[in-house]
Amino acid sequence: MGQNKSPFKWRHFEPTVILLRVRWYCRYQLSYRDLEEMMRERGLSADHVTIYRWVQRYAPEINKRMLSHLKMGGASYRLDETYVMVGSEWKYLYRAVDSAGNTIEFMFSARRDVPAAKRFFKKLMRADHRRLPFSIGTDKHASYPEALATSVQEEVLPSDCKLRRVKYLNNVIEQDHRAVRRRWRASLVLAARSTPPSGR
Repeated sequence: MGQNKSPFKWRHFEPTVILLRVRWYCRYQLSYRDLEEMMRERGLSADHVTIYRWVQRYAPEINKRMLSHLKMGGASYRLDETYVMVGSEWKYLYRAVDSAGNTIEFMFSARRDVPAAKRFFKKLMRADHRRLPFSIGTDKHASYPEALATSVQEEVLPSDCKLRRVKYLNNVIEQDHRAVRRRWRASLVLAARSTPPSGR
């Protein structure tokens, strides 16, 4: 961005300070209050609400700029979903990784059904750093066979893409979910708590 359109105009901290805190929040299992305390220990005063606003403002821009630098994912996908709280509501977090565990795409959904799976397949195929899948590994949820067959018919997925419902193949993403859930729990600050939907 040009100097005349600096995204940091009117900020009270140097851009390097802001970007470092945003990176720490996105990369590590830290809450906004953790970062507030870490800044205070370094002689900097910024409350957790300010850091929250930094993350909301700059994390999407960082994500957009880094997409072109991501390496291409593999052609064997592992797909699964888990529960996370978004605001005050529980959502399904659909995620797809390649066989090496590199994230290809993710999506939040209020439901875990055929339409949701189809929407996720469409989003997968729009990912800039993905290769066309020759197989997609999932659990045995009933939505996946119909969603994949319909997506192949509608030419969303390649005609030779196969559904593989073998439990051990999805170990890589199920293990990765644990890290996601730890990261999510650490970031819960002032979030309303409710009972998650039954079924998992």
